[in-house]
Amino acid sequence: MKETELSEPLSLWLGKQGYTVSCEVKNCDIVARKDDELLIIELKTRFSLDLVYQAVNRKNLTESVYVAVPVLPGKKSIPKLKEVKKLLYRLEVGLILVRFLKTKTRVEVISHPGKFNPRKASKRRTAIIREIDGRYSEFNKAGSATRDQRISAYKQQALICAWLLNKNGNMSPISIVKLGGGVKTQQILSGNIYGWFDKVSRGIYTLNPAGKEALKNYKEVVKEIIKKIDFRG
Repeated sequence: MKETELSEPLSLWLGKQGYTVSCEVKNCDIVARKDDELLIIELKTRFSLDLVYQAVNRKNLTESVYVAVPVLPGKKSIPKLKEVKKLLYRLEVGLILVRFLKTKTRVEVISHPGKFNPRKASKRRTAIIREIDGRYSEFNKAGSATRDQRISAYKQQALICAWLLNKNGNMSPISIVKLGGGVKTQQILSGNIYGWFDKVSRGIYTLNPAGKEALKNYKEVVKEIIKKIDFRG
């Protein structure tokens, strides 16, 4: 497919909206006018950063800037539509899809250019701060650790629970906290998402063989965490 194949259906659609349409004007793919309104559409056969660059540059000329890309037969939409919409919303650029059906084309406006009003994701922000505050030390390298390899705050606190149980024998969550365990001790022991702990009686937990194996596997991590904590047992 060529960009020129997008031009005709878009020009016809704009004409029906009452615009006067011109193509390839001063490096702008499509320019449409209606009274004092000036609208610019940049075309690409797929969404790309080059298309974004073009659209951002056109914002110097008018607020009404759109990008247009095709949706080929058999496809529901373009890849990562949700992320594309978020990006363009932040850039105050509109998005148009040109759907190529078996016997016709259909122009679909996904979003219009609008004023970007950022909204803070307060719950996620709080979760990030809690995660940082809950870590005893940093073991992860950006971009390298898979989900299973990451040493999260939760896993660090779980390792301390395991270490204290291994050192002191069967204990209650309250006893572990008093000896220096983390605030999530009860949740960690009862949830037991790593399978390291067994409940031996009401409110009393023990470290099982999987937990002892984890202490061996994470020996260096545990050693580093212990340096950060003033244990009382």
